[in-house]
Amino acid sequence: MVPPKGTPSLFGLSGCWLVAAALFCAAAGRHGAVSAAEKPNLIVIFCDNLGYGDVACFGPTKHRTPNLDRMAEEGIKLTSFYATSGVCTPSRASLITGCYPRRVGLHVGGQGGVVLFPKDQKGIAAGEITIAEVLQRAGYATTIVGKWHLGDQPPFLPTRHGFDSYFGIPYSDDMTETADGRRPPLPLMENERVIEAPPDRNLLTQRYTERVIQFITQNRDRPFFVYMPQAMPGSTSAPFASERFRGKSANGPWGDSVEELDWSAGEILAALKRLDLDEQTLVVWTSDNGAPRRNPVQGSNLPLAGWGYTTAEGGQRVPCIVRWPGKIPAGAVCDELCSTMDLLPTFAYLAGTEPPGGRPIDGHDIRALLRGEPGAASPYEAFFYYYLDQLQAVRSGHWKLYLPLESKWHNFRRDGKPTKAELYDLEHDLPEAKNLAESKPEIVERLLTYAEKARADLGDAGRPGAGQREPGWVAEPKPLLLRAD
Repeated sequence: MVPPKGTPSLFGLSGCWLVAAALFCAAAGRHGAVSAAEKPNLIVIFCDNLGYGDVACFGPTKHRTPNLDRMAEEGIKLTSFYATSGVCTPSRASLITGCYPRRVGLHVGGQGGVVLFPKDQKGIAAGEITIAEVLQRAGYATTIVGKWHLGDQPPFLPTRHGFDSYFGIPYSDDMTETADGRRPPLPLMENERVIEAPPDRNLLTQRYTERVIQFITQNRDRPFFVYMPQAMPGSTSAPFASERFRGKSANGPWGDSVEELDWSAGEILAALKRLDLDEQTLVVWTSDNGAPRRNPVQGSNLPLAGWGYTTAEGGQRVPCIVRWPGKIPAGAVCDELCSTMDLLPTFAYLAGTEPPGGRPIDGHDIRALLRGEPGAASPYEAFFYYYLDQLQAVRSGHWKLYLPLESKWHNFRRDGKPTKAELYDLEHDLPEAKNLAESKPEIVERLLTYAEKARADLGDAGRPGAGQREPGWVAEPKPLLLRAD
């Protein structure tokens, strides 16, 4: 943990802010009851395909992100924060359920692809207990504004899984109408009804921002949870932005969309201050996976290696900023490994309740990391990188091992070439350039042991895991269409 600038006297050997810890503990408690007045409002802003190097406060970039830079100055940067997949559906499944995608059966789509598609038979299971359901039961008003992508059939929609309201598109912005009729026009939904098809994608960031501020205003007198999975920069080759931002950045359409996302975050933070909710609200800003490789290059994952849609660091390590004035240390940096799976248990405890019992939850309570407690360390003994069905890598501490595989899957296919073990020291080698597997055989063996435990629990390739749960299924999926009624 790196301390905020200018306050060295407040830090012990662990580099944690004791004053912030005391304030945080007073507001949240460890596992005890929390009154309605003490329950923090919770907001998660989840960008789509935004890379680690796309935001100025995480490194040199062409993009102007003054609001996010200020958010980092007023909060904490998590520099080893992970999505559990390099693609959309699995990544979102983990945030919503607190579990690895393979745990909940959403590591692949129902039509054989890497994600869910329109009219997919597959989706989130009715029996899963989502982050929204946990908070709803704790007295929170809940909403999702943005991209869902956990199933577009009625049993899978957000309003069936703990969200009081929904406004947004049910899957990726590039899943538009096809001439053969296999896909309907891109639907914009209000709760469970299509209200536009297709919407103007240039206006999605603006409209989502207005909706979130409207929800915050309407629920200012009770605790609320906002899940805002932004559509941008998105999956199209030319991302969208409103007229105010279009053509204004130094990085084409990608940069335009990033700079509008920065504006959106700034508008939401300004609304919290205007409504006198600033010190009552924890805001998480992050991304679902790294920027994908494009020609010409658009997004950036620097200084990390690789691209989105892979198990490289650039595919799954994402920028993350957490802000809660007076409760989280301003200007701090935490490089301990944590992930989107940790939001569910952490939010549960902040809300005065607990994560779902009677089932494995892979996420952890990371309040100690956020508040900078002395000695706070990553709760992960090991973290696992899956590509489709295949376990490809494992990280423990600062060591990452790419597993030796007979055929390493890539390019969204279940085929590839044999690979040897590759071991990288992520503390000193973010570009994953120096393979230490031959010189550190004892570390390789230790990480291989963790990998075998993951295979037994979560499965690998064609091997089922003992701890896997079934996803949801429908027999006859139907397209989401705009209807006159």
